[in-house]
Amino acid sequence: MSSRVRKDKNPHRKTWAVLFVIVSLFCIIFFAAKGRFQATANSQAVALVLSPFQQAVSWIGGQLDYVTSTVWDIATAHEQNKLLRNEVEQLRIQNLEASEAMAENERLRTLLGYRQMTTQFDLVAARVIGRESATWSRMIVINRGQKDGIAVDMVVVTSDGLVGHIVEADWNTSKVQLILDPRSSVGTIVQRAESRVAGIVQGDTNNPMMPQMVNIAKNADVAEGDVIVTSGFGGIYPKGIVVGRISSIENDAGGLLKIGLLETAVDFQKLEDVMVITASREAPPEPMKPPAQTPGTETDPAAQAAEAKAAAAGESQK
Repeated sequence: MSSRVRKDKNPHRKTWAVLFVIVSLFCIIFFAAKGRFQATANSQAVALVLSPFQQAVSWIGGQLDYVTSTVWDIATAHEQNKLLRNEVEQLRIQNLEASEAMAENERLRTLLGYRQMTTQFDLVAARVIGRESATWSRMIVINRGQKDGIAVDMVVVTSDGLVGHIVEADWNTSKVQLILDPRSSVGTIVQRAESRVAGIVQGDTNNPMMPQMVNIAKNADVAEGDVIVTSGFGGIYPKGIVVGRISSIENDAGGLLKIGLLETAVDFQKLEDVMVITASREAPPEPMKPPAQTPGTETDPAAQAAEAKAAAAGESQK
């Protein structure tokens, strides 16, 4: 029964709602046009009726303004954020380029200082442009070649010490065999005045970054920390170029000789710029002198040669 009553009341509610909407629309239209007419006695009533609608319209307009402003601020912030990210990326790239330029400038300044100190050498600066993948620690490629006066067997150095020597020179590039290569052989000597022990530095296949100084007598005066320099013998490497420092000493397999492991003066893992010695004005090493002879047993090389010649002539006459 109650549901039936509800159904009977529903049409009246709809009618009143329609009338309310019609009146509201009429009032809105009238309010919009009231400026064209003089206010009547019912203007207060009309204002009272229109007040909720004015507030609603004002609230909706405010919300629309807020939403529009918020959307605009978000879009503006997004665009500014994008511009700032691009600016930060550009600044980061510029900072990296500046740091790289400063590092290169420092390396070149060091090489220039070395060139000014070593006036006995003619030097050509070069840059490492490659390494052979199969022999990474044995061979490098530089950006200087025959057109720059580079030739095979020229020595390659840095301000820290010895790098290696040229084994192949093309027109624009050259290959450098490092002293880390087991096929390399450098005549060296202990720099310490009390020692001056000579030996050969060559690469070690078991320890690619630490070459060995071999052919050291078991009782030779060689100690850890000794600086090793080139001896000048061998015809390739000038005398006095730093090779490295003795890191440790051990006996060879036969037990008759010692082997010195070297910590190289050059950091080959960070090798970027080098110099090629194209000419050397240092005096060649003095020739080996025969040992002093015991008095009474001296020999005369000229007399020995004459005796040998006479003996040969006698044999021919027979």
